[in-house]
Amino acid sequence: MLTGGSDPLTYISRIIILVLAISVHEFAHALTADWLGDPTPRSQGRLTLDPRRHLDPFGSIMFLIAGFGWGKPVYTDPRYFRTDARTGMAVVAAAGPLSNLLLAYLASIPLRLGLVSTGALAYFAMAFIQLNLLLMLFNLLPIAPLDGYRVAIGLLPDEWALNLARFERQGPLLLMLLIVASSMFRFNLLGMIISPPFRLLLNLLLPT
Repeated sequence: MLTGGSDPLTYISRIIILVLAISVHEFAHALTADWLGDPTPRSQGRLTLDPRRHLDPFGSIMFLIAGFGWGKPVYTDPRYFRTDARTGMAVVAAAGPLSNLLLAYLASIPLRLGLVSTGALAYFAMAFIQLNLLLMLFNLLPIAPLDGYRVAIGLLPDEWALNLARFERQGPLLLMLLIVASSMFRFNLLGMIISPPFRLLLNLLLPT
């Protein structure tokens, strides 16, 4: 997500946006789990917007050198949920990507109202919207350990969810192969999957 711009100010602005986006994303997981009755995120100090609680050191380094990375996962104990474990895990998982969609929507308001149209603020708002949408869509892929995997497990019929769960251990390897293949070859499968909903959401959020 950080590739595609060598200008230092552009690079720094993207880092700032990703720090904010990831912090809100992980906080949303923690807040939702807490709302469902699980005290684990609160006891681990994750019920905060402080980036230091949410950024993973190695994941942050990967953002800098490879263009993708991750934050610290929010650990939850579904035994505390006021709903069944599968539904609760799906709701907690969905909260992260939805928080990024909310951030993108909020950033689009000054653009839609014409309050910001040119200059550094307009560029920052555009980049903020785009990176949050990309983070949301990437995390919604139904591949473990991404949020989309837990959402799919919670929404699919029992038999389908069980079949998908059988591939959980292979998920990280599949995800890594998908990322590497998309960055090394002309056949960008990851881009083909994410681009259509990305363009649709971007057209809905931005002024025509």
